[in-house]
Amino acid sequence: MLLENLREDIFHLAMCKGVRSGQLLQMVAIKIDDPYCSLTDLCQKAGLTRKNRELFINSYQIFPLEEKLKEHQEKRIGWLTILDPAYPQYLKQIYDPPVILFYQGQLSLLQNDLLSVVGAREHSTYGTSVVKALVPELVQNHLTLVSGLAKGIDQLVHQQTIVHAGHTIAVIGTGLDCYYPFENRSLQKEIAQHQLLLSEYPAGTKPRRAHFPMRNRIIAGLSLGTLVIEAKYRSGSLITAQSALNEGREVFAIPGDIFNPFAVGTNDLIQHGAVCVTTVNDILQNLSKES
Repeated sequence: MLLENLREDIFHLAMCKGVRSGQLLQMVAIKIDDPYCSLTDLCQKAGLTRKNRELFINSYQIFPLEEKLKEHQEKRIGWLTILDPAYPQYLKQIYDPPVILFYQGQLSLLQNDLLSVVGAREHSTYGTSVVKALVPELVQNHLTLVSGLAKGIDQLVHQQTIVHAGHTIAVIGTGLDCYYPFENRSLQKEIAQHQLLLSEYPAGTKPRRAHFPMRNRIIAGLSLGTLVIEAKYRSGSLITAQSALNEGREVFAIPGDIFNPFAVGTNDLIQHGAVCVTTVNDILQNLSKES
């Protein structure tokens, strides 16, 4: 099967219902070995339940492939499959890599040294001060900063990176033509035009709660390590940190006031082995050991 035909086939498969990302990855492997495998055999080999098999086949058959390909082209949304040379190598190594990534902006940023920087949506002035202190030095040391374009610390990381003429990558949990939270609309547009915006979800996909833990594994998977600025005990930032740990990546955390609820998560990470960060050198020295 020609690579371009296979790319379109992967696009088609990824748009279907009833299939988990791990099963989708199996389907891609099956298609490589047997390009003419029937949908029924594909579902059986990938281990879909009877219910999901029907859901998958029905959605595959009614999916308007040419229309959707044209829509993404018109919206200037590109896409990478896991088989493309430009697909990020670190992300390919994780347990559950997305088989397709949609993008807008400078794809070449994926070749840089990447550090994920995440934190609480609600945060203290201390968290703001930490971001403003660390980001300029991280930029000076040629690290491209990855975050999730969420309200709070993520938003601030992207903004400060741009202010200091650095490079940043935003990974979002919606289609690239959707804005969540809406207050980040102008920032998202700027990143899509001058930096790099990524999602595993196609155009038109609205925010759903389940999308954001999945988004977090990409944030962690892209990078050499993950820095958590502030986090409550139960926080999406901790999910990102756990994803990094699961993949053997370095986790960094900012220590905080023991009476500050936004520091409970970061202090706990440090107690359980995360690198305690008080200066940028704490990050640089550990990343140099990993590379």
